[in-house]
Amino acid sequence: MENIINAIYNIVWSDALVYLCMLSGLYFTIRFKFPQIRYIKDMITLLFKGGKSEDGSESEKGISSFQAFSLAISGRVGTGNIAGVATAIGMGGPGAVFWMWMIAIVGSASAIIEATLGQLYKEVKDGQYRGGPAFYILKGLNNKPFAWAFAIVTVLSTGFLLPSVQSNSISIALESSFNFSPITTGLCLVFFLAIIIIGGVKRISKVAEFVVPFMAGSYILMAIVIIGFNISQIPAIFSLILDSAFGGHAAFGGIVGTAISWGVKRGIYSNEAGQGTAPHAAAAAAVSHPIKQGLVQGFSVYVDTLFVCTATAFMILFTGMYNVENPAGGFIVQNLPNAQMGPEFTQYAVSQHFPNIGSAFVALALTFFAFTTIMAYYYIAETNISFISGKRKNTLLLWGLRILILVSTYVGCVTTAKDVWTLGDIGVGLMAWLNIIAIIFLHGKVYKLMQDYDSQKKQKIDPKFNNSLYQFKNANFWNKHD
Repeated sequence: MENIINAIYNIVWSDALVYLCMLSGLYFTIRFKFPQIRYIKDMITLLFKGGKSEDGSESEKGISSFQAFSLAISGRVGTGNIAGVATAIGMGGPGAVFWMWMIAIVGSASAIIEATLGQLYKEVKDGQYRGGPAFYILKGLNNKPFAWAFAIVTVLSTGFLLPSVQSNSISIALESSFNFSPITTGLCLVFFLAIIIIGGVKRISKVAEFVVPFMAGSYILMAIVIIGFNISQIPAIFSLILDSAFGGHAAFGGIVGTAISWGVKRGIYSNEAGQGTAPHAAAAAAVSHPIKQGLVQGFSVYVDTLFVCTATAFMILFTGMYNVENPAGGFIVQNLPNAQMGPEFTQYAVSQHFPNIGSAFVALALTFFAFTTIMAYYYIAETNISFISGKRKNTLLLWGLRILILVSTYVGCVTTAKDVWTLGDIGVGLMAWLNIIAIIFLHGKVYKLMQDYDSQKKQKIDPKFNNSLYQFKNANFWNKHD
């Protein structure tokens, strides 16, 4: 079974996917004239708008832009920001950090495209806004088998494969810091997760709205303090990252290809740009123009990778609390002989400056990060169950999903890290393949939407999309905005 899993992994995560993610993001960046930079001001301003019905009251069917941002961030900010960054460094050396930055910058353009499409082709189902890649593949490409393939892969990935990755990292961190048994951790996670997911998207987004800013802010604040303690080392750390990324470092020069592969791989896993997860949260927002939520989601990639992932990387590299494996066997660097690759690198790093609370702080931060990610995974899986169910609400499938994600969360706590990460990578990779191909075919529609947005901005009016001017087929939700 392990050989089969590894064979599937090697096919899904061949160099072709790495190049596809990088080159598609680069193409979107050039085609749309660097939207991830041009619209920075709009991204921040739009964070705190939306969520209203046309009469000005709070939308009963949708959530606010900030809630959608928080829901997407809860999916993006997870173990990838702590354990994933550590793994990237452990496998690809410090140079992997540079390639995480690159995939974040070009990936932000991909995130804008996919989130805008999520908004354009959303619909009202079960009394709330629903949308995502399965919806825009079906409606935009008129390809039902393709849409169903994405929906099924996503349900399996976010409902079964990926939650175990998050809970596994929680289990390792809590056992290391507080000596909690994996069984106890698993039961506690299942209990609290069950309470939240039964409440649906409104409850999930409300929890995310309060927890996400607190957890990300606290973690970045801790990183800023540690960076302040080591401010004189910043030029040396940047030099180490850049030299390692391009083969100039004596120790890491031989693993440049590995650094690129792991940097891109962990970058995608962390910020999820182009993967197809964030469009589900984007579609749930009540906004007046699809581009508005696209820009908000583009900014969420920056928060995830340029802020949170960089914070983790700097803490680890400042303190030297990491190992780097040699692809040929053994280690290039082994500063922590007994450490398991993952969150322990970050725990050791923070403990260097805060011996009494460092390990516990990282464990708690990881717990919040990973738990909110599992919440977001449930919402994504539920949205695709809704797509598969069609016009009728399938209660049996819905409860089957809830049981599946709770079982996956528990199993992740009591299994080995290597197994769950490999399965999680397969899930992420399959979703990325399908979604990126879809948005490449559909990005022309987003180009027209961005022209419409820019035109209205130049006229000093708040952009509102009117589909009667463009007649995008199957974008029925926007037909009423006359």
